[in-house]
Amino acid sequence: MNSIRAIQQLNKRELEAGINPEGSWHTDYRDTAFIYIGGLPFELSEGDVITIFSQFGEPVWIRLARDKETGKSKGFGWLKYEDQRSCDLAVDNLGGATVMDRVLKVDHTRYKPKDDEDMKDNTMGDVDDNAAEEGGRRKRQRIESESDSDDDRPLLPEEIELEKAIRDLDEEDPMKESMVKRLQENAASAVKKYKKSKRKEKEREQKHYRSSKRDRSRDRDRERRRIKHDDSEDEDRHRRKEQRSRRVESEDEERHKRREHRSRQENSDDEYHRRSSRRARNDAREPGQARDKAPARRDRDRRDHSRERRRYNSDEEDGRRAREKRSP
Repeated sequence: MNSIRAIQQLNKRELEAGINPEGSWHTDYRDTAFIYIGGLPFELSEGDVITIFSQFGEPVWIRLARDKETGKSKGFGWLKYEDQRSCDLAVDNLGGATVMDRVLKVDHTRYKPKDDEDMKDNTMGDVDDNAAEEGGRRKRQRIESESDSDDDRPLLPEEIELEKAIRDLDEEDPMKESMVKRLQENAASAVKKYKKSKRKEKEREQKHYRSSKRDRSRDRDRERRRIKHDDSEDEDRHRRKEQRSRRVESEDEERHKRREHRSRQENSDDEYHRRSSRRARNDAREPGQARDKAPARRDRDRRDHSRERRRYNSDEEDGRRAREKRSP
């Protein structure tokens, strides 16, 4: 829309300034007779566009951009005039015009044809609706051939009998009309039954396909569950293995602690016996002093020994409780 306003303002300034055609901005495009057309209604064909633009000159070539799959117009294209001055008139008069509620954009362009593009005059009937919509027609024919099975089905016996009756019966036979009508009803009923059977067969195939698809989906789910179950079993085995290793380590640690406790107890007993033997020797050397100090020493030694015993028993009890707590 901005380009349309720019062209209109440029033309307005030229008119107000009284610029002659030789000094107009159109002279920059004297070397090309092509125009670009945008904003076309999608329903218009090449012939419709030629009809609109032929009022300003003689078109000699046209091309509408179309979808390769459907063949529908994309709403823009290119047109070539026989005389370049017709391009100036079309740009000035049709740029911004409204056609079927759409605003046309018309401007000069230097069209570069493709290598395999034919630039001959295609405005005299070479381009018709069928040729322009060739891609869409091929697609529709393919869809119709896939959806309609009447062309592919064989002639039914009732249809063969009807054709034979129409061909062989005498025109003057008064019963021909009733016989042909009856045979037509039989043929229509046979065709209806044939289509119904084909439709049921197609439904059975679709049902079988859906069933096989469900079976494959069920197999995939079963395989995923099996893999998940195997993974969970591996995790359980790994967890049990870790528990066993931790239990073995704890048992080794307990054995080591008990060994240390036993060693400390034995050392304590040895120390007690050494002190006792030392006191006995001292008592033998000093009988008087030994009698006075002997009870106090014995009481102190007993207290030390009993303290060591209680500490050892307490460590043993703590180890036993820890083992009971870890055991399942």
